[in-house]
Amino acid sequence: MRRQTHLAVTIFPDEASAFQAYRLLHYYGISPEHLAIVGKGYSNPDHIGLLRPMQIVMRQARSWSIVAGTIGSLIAFVLVLVQSHGYSNLDSLKPLWLIPTAGVVSGFFGAFVGGLFGLFGEGTTVSVYRHHLNRGQYLLMMEGPEKLVRWGQEVLSQYSTSRSS
Repeated sequence: MRRQTHLAVTIFPDEASAFQAYRLLHYYGISPEHLAIVGKGYSNPDHIGLLRPMQIVMRQARSWSIVAGTIGSLIAFVLVLVQSHGYSNLDSLKPLWLIPTAGVVSGFFGAFVGGLFGLFGEGTTVSVYRHHLNRGQYLLMMEGPEKLVRWGQEVLSQYSTSRSS
């Protein structure tokens, strides 16, 4: 399934260049509803959904923990059913303790894996953007259909090459 919206983030060294790029995109037909300037005096990163890296890590850990815990409990439940019907010899295990134990262990493992994915995946990207904001730079965020975002990136690339000439 394809994503409905796409996001592009451009970093600018100062407020003037970020605002100039914003106006340029608006001039070329990109509606302000698809654009946001993030930085001092403009949108707050928290208000536009640019979470802190630890928020991403915790969210990923929680979701992976729930999924892994559920899968672990279901597998343990199936093992208990198999054992109760005599298809397997799991007499050394306490069947009733197997289900919650498997759920807890797999939940902890899922939280660990999810935290790593959050930290080294999306969390790394967010921390780079937050670093630029902390240095006083500005982000121009463009969100919308793929065609619109590509058009905006093309406009900005033409703008940057014409400025450096």
